[in-house]
Amino acid sequence: MKLEKNIKSRKKFLIKNLFIVVFVVAILIAQATNVFAADDPIAVVNNLSNFIFGLIRAVGMIILGFGVVQVGMSLKSHDPTQRANGIMTLAGGIVITFAKEILNLITGG
Repeated sequence: MKLEKNIKSRKKFLIKNLFIVVFVVAILIAQATNVFAADDPIAVVNNLSNFIFGLIRAVGMIILGFGVVQVGMSLKSHDPTQRANGIMTLAGGIVITFAKEILNLITGG
């Protein structure tokens, strides 16, 4: 009986981790951008900037997804500390995901 519970919990753990891995890979594929060299040096810098902000956005979405999972797990386990950590991770993921837009709002560019 105990062995069956252990196998079931391991299967659930593997399925959750597989979901996270598939989510991360999908985000990285969706965020792929091309950087082309141009004659204009400013265009090169802008392309590099767009590429770097694309990578930052991908990391932000990964953190955002992790925050959602944390909040969901905390609601299931009724753990207020984990819920607070999940909400902080969620907020951090939102800020990182929209870093370029936030910087543009601050600088007026």
